[in-house]
Amino acid sequence: MITNIVKNTIKQNSLISKGDRIIVGVSGGPDSVALLYILNSLKGQFALKLRVAHLDHMLRKNSVRDAEFVKDLAQKLEIPATITRVNVKALTGNGSIEEIARYARFRLFSKVAKSFKAKKIALGHNLDDQAETVLMRLLRGSGLYGLSAIQPKRQINGLAVIRPLLDTRRKDIEKFLRSKKIKSCFDETNLDGIYLRNKIRNTLLPLLEKNYNRNIRQVLANLADSSASDYNYLSKAVAKLPESGRKTLALKRLKAMHPAIRRLLLRNAISRAKGNTRSIGFVHIREIEDLIFNRPSNSIVDLPQGISARKSLKSVSFYRR
Repeated sequence: MITNIVKNTIKQNSLISKGDRIIVGVSGGPDSVALLYILNSLKGQFALKLRVAHLDHMLRKNSVRDAEFVKDLAQKLEIPATITRVNVKALTGNGSIEEIARYARFRLFSKVAKSFKAKKIALGHNLDDQAETVLMRLLRGSGLYGLSAIQPKRQINGLAVIRPLLDTRRKDIEKFLRSKKIKSCFDETNLDGIYLRNKIRNTLLPLLEKNYNRNIRQVLANLADSSASDYNYLSKAVAKLPESGRKTLALKRLKAMHPAIRRLLLRNAISRAKGNTRSIGFVHIREIEDLIFNRPSNSIVDLPQGISARKSLKSVSFYRR
């Protein structure tokens, strides 16, 4: 029973407490619709206060239809809703249109959470999404942090983003909706082969499942869980170092460190200078290590998005160029 799987995910990851006020991100697709119904069914048990949030990105012809569907669904369940339209194509910023849309969506959720006095945002990512994300990041050459993929709970700007469906298969979500005769919207872009995720979802994963390992989705989800645990442990170890949070690091100390600790400390220093580590891959970390061990003083490594690393006689510093 899907509700029992979701309850177990909630319990194991401490996703929900009694009396929580939760913003539920509802796109209108099967996952978010199932999430809303399940959370609504748990409303009495946990004394929850729910509010639906939906952002019409105006990227598809049917986006207005989806917004109307979500509005009607919220009214049917007697849950208050905030429906907003944003022309994402008109927004400027770094990254792909998908990334810009994601940031716009989170800005809306954060705004609604503040007005609703909510501390949690629930999203409908499922186990299949997790498997797809791990494969995407493997193909792009990700490290331990990237392989952690989607986490059941993550703190972002003072808000807890929770994903109660993360241990639930997509096929079980669809079965749940059919059994309850619950309708949802279909996003036709999920069939568009120009997106890497769609290629993985519609071609690569079925191939791996059929010819190599029928449990590949669970295996990849387990890899994400294991990677997240290891990364969390290493992060706590790095947080205890005196250099933690600094943009300038001593060469002698860096050279003596275990590579796992050193690489995470370098990423933290980049994040301190840049604000995040987006676009920083393993190849960049290896180049910085080459700077540390092999290149002369005053050498510089230029990193993506305007960040550089400079080696002096005794240290390496990260700065905006």
